[in-house]
Amino acid sequence: MIDHIHIRTTKQDDIIKLTEFIVPFVEQEKILPRTSDELEVLVESGFVAVEENDEIVGFASLEIYSRKLAEIRSLVVAEHRQGIGVGKKLVTACVERARQRNILEVMVVTSSDTFFQSCGFDFTLPGEKKALFIQPHLTD
Repeated sequence: MIDHIHIRTTKQDDIIKLTEFIVPFVEQEKILPRTSDELEVLVESGFVAVEENDEIVGFASLEIYSRKLAEIRSLVVAEHRQGIGVGKKLVTACVERARQRNILEVMVVTSSDTFFQSCGFDFTLPGEKKALFIQPHLTD
């Protein structure tokens, strides 16, 4: 039940708990490994989903690149709390922060495209703009 889970901005005090929380997701290759420094940056612009006992059951961060573009990063939800709307609430918090800061576009790089589409994301931007990527270390 999602009623006893609330979303709040992350605090520096959350870093140790978050470091432990993300381990299974990194091991399952659902998110990239994060150094302490990287996690500290994500926490500055992040949100956690917490239960009444302050147990973290979800995390997401909005990395703002410019006034034009931000990215939702490291969205994870504890397995025993998936499917009840925790992830959507975290995404909504990130999008709302972008709206408050007048960011024009929010993107996400994911293997869970169906989930993000259910949150209102799409593969193209108005005018049929698409994001294209290259991995320079894999090209000739």
